[in-house]
Amino acid sequence: MGVLEGLKKRIVEDLTAAAEKARAEGRLSYGELPSFTLEVPREEAHGDFAANIAMLLARQAKLPPRNIAQIILEYFPTTGNRVERVEVAGPGFINFFLDPSWVYDVLPEVEAQDEHYGFSNIGNGEKVQVEFVSANPTGLLHMGNARGAALGDTLANVLSAAGYDVTREFYINDAGNQIETFGRSLEARYLQLLGHDVAFPEDGYPGQDLVESMKNLIARVGDKYAATDPKLRREILVKHALKEKLAQMEKDLADFGVRYDVWFSEQTLHDSGDIERVLRELQAKGYLYESEGALWFRSTLFGDEKDEVLLRSNGTPTYFAADIAYHENKFKRGFDRVINIWGADHHGHVARLKGAMQALGFDPDRLQVIIMQLVRLFKGDEPVRMSKRTGEYITLRDLMEEVGRDAARYFFVMRSADSHLDFDLELAREQSSENPVYYIQYAHARICSILRQVGAEVPRSGDVRPELLRTPVEVALLKKIAELPGEVVFAATHLEPNRLAFYAYDLATLFHSFYTTCRVLNEREDLRRARLVLVNACRIALRNTLRLLGVSAPERM
Repeated sequence: MGVLEGLKKRIVEDLTAAAEKARAEGRLSYGELPSFTLEVPREEAHGDFAANIAMLLARQAKLPPRNIAQIILEYFPTTGNRVERVEVAGPGFINFFLDPSWVYDVLPEVEAQDEHYGFSNIGNGEKVQVEFVSANPTGLLHMGNARGAALGDTLANVLSAAGYDVTREFYINDAGNQIETFGRSLEARYLQLLGHDVAFPEDGYPGQDLVESMKNLIARVGDKYAATDPKLRREILVKHALKEKLAQMEKDLADFGVRYDVWFSEQTLHDSGDIERVLRELQAKGYLYESEGALWFRSTLFGDEKDEVLLRSNGTPTYFAADIAYHENKFKRGFDRVINIWGADHHGHVARLKGAMQALGFDPDRLQVIIMQLVRLFKGDEPVRMSKRTGEYITLRDLMEEVGRDAARYFFVMRSADSHLDFDLELAREQSSENPVYYIQYAHARICSILRQVGAEVPRSGDVRPELLRTPVEVALLKKIAELPGEVVFAATHLEPNRLAFYAYDLATLFHSFYTTCRVLNEREDLRRARLVLVNACRIALRNTLRLLGVSAPERM
């Protein structure tokens, strides 16, 4: 736990104890103390923290919030919590002003923890699976997949940093109708390339990547499968193309900084009989019924708008049936919580899947789904829709070649998942303060330049006088550095990795202001040494944040 989080925890404990003492002495009347917040006020004049406990108690205590606040403060300790003064403000907020010297405690903490500064054990080893991207292996990874990759990987980084035991997983959709269509598309391309006059399926996958895949196969085996039984031929072509597609996906994602612990095949759920077994279990529990020759799940019992087919009239299971079996498999593997990152088109799928988990006896709250909104690509004011390479959609590989991994990852994470994202290619390439990635990385490089000039002379925090760091910009920078552990905890517990993108930008902004306002190398010796310790602490906080975002922290630019 960081210095700042420790102070907040102590104040919350002291407030709780004060309210309990006031109740014990008959000054306040309430049944259960509500869960109150201690937050940093927007206005610096309102103190370091503000608590809303008095306003939340008003209904139970039947007193005006300001009166409740005054009573609580009569029992609030005046020592041991670094609180210098307290005031009641507005409708009943309790504002806390800390002893300003608390900010200096962050310097030895950052120094000691170094690469682990900002990390915590709040997750206490809870086993969490994060499933993200899970793109159909019938085409190339596109912009939506890219955003999911950046969000999912950053979230997994953040959860790991907060003490959770995280598994990254990719679900391979290698079964069902899309694979049958994939096989027919590949077969048409294979035969066409061999000179056969065959029509391409109307519902086929037209991507140029399928043509390239069949060219690669022909270069190896020629017309070996031209006379093969069509069903067997399609199976062979699919096997070849899936292997090639998945290898390309794995490479593209690895180049994007994403590596999975598990690649889970949907086909294994069919081969193992898990889908049929799950259907039998749901039917035995009374959650399935037959209608029009199909087998339906009573998803309306769990808040869905309509019931859902699990087994078609032709006897083949639906994608939803496989998804139920897959998520049962997740929980049976021992995950305490599973998190899915899905595109906006899957919004209606959430309630029914949670309902299916509940029907199977699992707590539906252990399944969390993050719905990710669409990405629109721009060059300045002009929308970009086509890939120069494929003539279709922009791929993840296109994007990395255009703007680089760092800019792509940061831009995808800098907005919350439920917000639409306008991605400006020109801005992402720009080397100026207008580009947030360049602006943040330049701050880190500038810090490294300062430290290079002093070489091995960077002092330790215990060998300087931190109280010399007292200008407003120095204090603000110290406070921002102190916020990192809390930001990581918030991002992990609220599943909001975008918080760290904001934090990195704010920290860089404060450093640039410090650099403009305060001299470092040309100051008198005691102040120079103190500022070097501050600069180094900023470097560590900024580097660690960038690493959680999957963005590099360059030492030179």
